[in-house]
Order: sequence, then structure tokens, then C-alpha cells
Amino acid sequence: MDRRHRKSGRHGIAGGRSVSVEQAILLAIAIPFLGVPGIIAARSHPNVREAMTLLTASALLMAVVVVVRAVAQGDRPAVTLFEVMPSLPIAFTIEPLGALYASIASFLWIVTSIYSIGYMRGHHEIHQTRFYAYFAIAIGSAIGIAFAGNMFTLFIFYEALTLSTFPLVTHHGTPKAKRAGRMYLGILIGTSIGFQLTAIVWTYVAAGTLDFRAGGILAGKLDPAWALPLLALYVFGTGKAAVMPFHRWLPAAMVAPTPVSALLHAVAVVKAGVFTVLKVVIYVFGIDWLTSTGAGLTMAIPAAMTMILASLVAMTKDNLKARLAYSTVSQLSYVVLGAMLANETAVVGSGMHIAMHAFGKISLFFCAGAILVAAHKTEVSELDGLGRTMPLTFAAFLLASLSIIGLPPMGGTWSKLLLAEGVLAAGQPIFLAVIIVSALLNVIYLISIPARAFFRPLPKSETTLSERASSIKEAPLPCLIAISITVSGAVALFFYGDRIALLLAPLGRGG
Repeated sequence: MDRRHRKSGRHGIAGGRSVSVEQAILLAIAIPFLGVPGIIAARSHPNVREAMTLLTASALLMAVVVVVRAVAQGDRPAVTLFEVMPSLPIAFTIEPLGALYASIASFLWIVTSIYSIGYMRGHHEIHQTRFYAYFAIAIGSAIGIAFAGNMFTLFIFYEALTLSTFPLVTHHGTPKAKRAGRMYLGILIGTSIGFQLTAIVWTYVAAGTLDFRAGGILAGKLDPAWALPLLALYVFGTGKAAVMPFHRWLPAAMVAPTPVSALLHAVAVVKAGVFTVLKVVIYVFGIDWLTSTGAGLTMAIPAAMTMILASLVAMTKDNLKARLAYSTVSQLSYVVLGAMLANETAVVGSGMHIAMHAFGKISLFFCAGAILVAAHKTEVSELDGLGRTMPLTFAAFLLASLSIIGLPPMGGTWSKLLLAEGVLAAGQPIFLAVIIVSALLNVIYLISIPARAFFRPLPKSETTLSERASSIKEAPLPCLIAISITVSGAVALFFYGDRIALLLAPLGRGG
């Protein structure tokens, strides 16, 4: 391994002790898996089990912070475990995009665990120990994806993430949950084996390596005429990015408990998809070479179509989680679109949108779960007047909606602004029109929810506010704490978005 990647030395982690950045990388990957036996062992003691979850999540965050500090200082720490085949090692190399994704996953695991305590108990969910154990495995897989130094390593953890989240999607064990699980597994495994693995083998044959390298590995190794089919295999083969028509697994998976929905939409799964697409564009194709082939602009078309079509479908959904699910399908394609435009501003905007969408969307799902736990409501049409009995929840929903739309003072403002600038830099005003139309549709299907909760009259069946208030209150305190943290994070990203842009700036220069 190149010695300049190892200059970071030792960094403090806790209590005056220190570990090398390389040790912190291995710890960050191992900690979630090591926490699983403790979580299972404490199955008869819920308080201990949940304390073990929070302790494991906190330890992961500390290890990730060590790695992120090194990357922020310009280092690219790397660790190779072993070589499976010539030029095909299990290896980890941390660059700015991976550092950002790992930071999001590790921090939001803590917040989601806090939320889960209130939700799982308040909703009297079954199999809670299994839930926490598989959640930890999923987070460990997400960290492996974030830190992967090549497509081979990323693919292994990508598949592990799919398999570990399957029991979470089917958590309730109902026929509906089982059908959703079959669709989930079928689409994600089918696309990854049928398309993504084919693209990986093709890349290895053409380039002789699968390493993620600044500037990419395909220039001079692949005929530019083949760039488009290879890129299409990667984009559609990354089913977790939910580009239409391979998106149906995401709405179907909403049958899972709300903390699982948060995992799917904000913490790990869909972010792993768009993260993978962005990594492939920057470190496999290289943004300069991809631009020269014109393949990116062609693949921007399905991304743009997904943005609009998913928003239109979201408008038709009365079920709250289904509406939010189609919103996610649309928002993911903002990241894919920016990646396909393959210029400095668009790529940085795409990376930022991963963070901005994570905090905004997890807040929305937390609010949806709070409404279910406190009011037992699942449909948008049932929310009339509910904002007067759950004002904190619906105020948070409004703020999170503003972030998804891209309005100040929320973090989503900056990522969408950079994406719009990237579109103009690419000389493609048609995609700017798509972004504007999509944002307007966001306003319609999101803002209408808190608006009817605050301003519509109570249903005739509930004659007085006092009667309703006596039976409906805010969700349990852990749920409210988690919502407050994530919404505050979405606001903070508005004021500190420049720090994320600075961290991601090397991406626009090829990594």
C-alpha cells in the first residue's frame, strides 16, 4: 500500500488512549458485528439490550470520527486484509465520500436506536431483540460499503446489507410482509447479480483491477463506445438506488416497522445505492473520461424521469409511509442525476444531497412513526386537525419537508442549489426544468400534510378538541428526542453546509 496513505499516524479515541487510523478503520467495521452477541445475550433484559445497542453505536461513532478527522486533513488511509485473486484484494481506502457516508450511518444509528426504544415499546412490537441484532449487522455492512477500497469489497458488503435487512423488512411475519420481503430480495439480488456483477467482471477484464482510483480506471482501457452499456449495467444493477423501473421494492418494504423504514431511507440502504453509483462514476469511470464519452448524459434521462414520475405517484398516495417512500425514489435520482452530469459542481452537490436527504427524510419517517404510535393513524386523509394535539410532531414534519423541498433554513437548500448549478455548468437546461418541476411537486405532496393537520377542521366524528386531546397526545419521549435531534441536524446543515462542501471538494477534481 502506498506509504503516503499511512501518514495519519495515531489519533485519540477515548480516555487518553489512541489508535492508528488503520486500526480505527478495522474497529469501525468490526464493532457493529461484535455488538450482536451482546444484544442477543441480553434478550431477556430489554433495558440492558438497548443499552448494549447504544453503547455499540457510540463506540462505532468514535471510531468513525478518528477516520473522518484523518480524511478531513487530506489523508487517504488504507488497509488491505488479503488478496483473493491477483489485483483483487479485500481492501479499504477512505476518501471524502466514504467518510461522509460512514459519518451519517454511525451518527444516525444512535439516533434511530433512541427512537426505536420509544417506538418498539410504544407500539408493542414483537421480536425486538432480533430487530436490534439485524439492525447492527446492517450498519456494519453499510460501514463496509463506505470504506470499501474497490468494487469487489463493496459488492460483498452490498450483498450483506441486502441479506441482513431482509429479516427487518419481513419483521411482522404477515403474508403482506412476506410478499414485500420476496419483492425486496428478488429485485435487489436480481439486479446486483444480473447487472452489477456483470459490470464488475467486465470492468476487471478491461482494466485489470477494481480499485477505486482518483480519475478512474477505465480511460485508455475501454473503448468509449462501450461506456454507455457498462454505465447502464452499474446504474440499473445498483437496485438500492431505486432508479425506475427497479424501484418497486422500496414502497413495498414500507410494511416494515418505522425504524426499519428509517434504516432503508436514510441510514443505510438507499444511501448505499446512490453512494455506489457516485463512487463508480468518480473512481471507476472518472468524471473527465465519462464526460468525454457522453454516456452520462444519456443515463441522466432515466434519472430525470424517475424524479418526476415518482413525485407524481407520491401525490396519489394516501398512505403516509407510501407517499414518503415514493418521495425517496424521486430524491435518490437527484443524486444519480448529479453523478451522470459528471462535472465538479454536480458531483459535489450529489454528495451533499446524500447527507441533506438523510436528515430530512429520517425526520419525516420518525414523524410518521410518532403519529402511528400516538394516534394510530396511517393515512394522510386521517390527519385533519391532528396538528393541534401533536404540534411538536407536525412542526418537525414541516421543517423536514422544507429540507426535502430545498428551502431555507434547511440543509437541502445547498445540495439542490449546487445540483442546479451543475446542470447549468453541463449546458443542460432541460434538467434544470426537471429539478424545478420536481421541487414544486414536493411542495404539493409534502406541505399539504402539516397544512391539513394544523388548519383543517376536526372530523365530524370527533366533536370537540378536548375529547380528541384526551385520547391523542405526542409520541413517547424517546421518539420526540430523536425527532428533535434529526430536525436540528437538518437546520444545522443549512448553516454548516460549507464544511461538507469543503470535505467533498476533492470529488469534483476526480477524487
